[in-house]
Amino acid sequence: MRTVLLDNEAVTALAGPMHHKHRVVVAHLAGVVVRRRKGTPSRVMVATAVRVEAGWDRSEPGAAAINRYRVADAALDGPTANGAVGIVNRTGVSVADAHTGAVIDSLIGDEIVVLTSDPDDMVRISTPRPITAVRI
Repeated sequence: MRTVLLDNEAVTALAGPMHHKHRVVVAHLAGVVVRRRKGTPSRVMVATAVRVEAGWDRSEPGAAAINRYRVADAALDGPTANGAVGIVNRTGVSVADAHTGAVIDSLIGDEIVVLTSDPDDMVRISTPRPITAVRI
């Protein structure tokens, strides 16, 4: 399974059609659709702490455009929170980044791609797990 994770900047860009990075993020999501059509299991996810940080409330009428994209939530449950605490203690990153790192840790066997404005942080939170951090 190929999993594409979105960070705060990717969510913000996706939510705003006038955002200067919007087309880049949409192009990556289009790539996921192409892979699915070719039979490659692929999905797009966002850590719920990232949604909070980005202000993405799926129930708001203003979120109708971004809600059209098939982006699954990765919830911050107890075990994920424990993993995120360890990442914060080890790296000092934000809660949202730590939650993303804990989600990465939980996706055993997946090929992970993170759309991010800070690839260095994403590599740091995922270590020793190999990921592809794509700068947007």
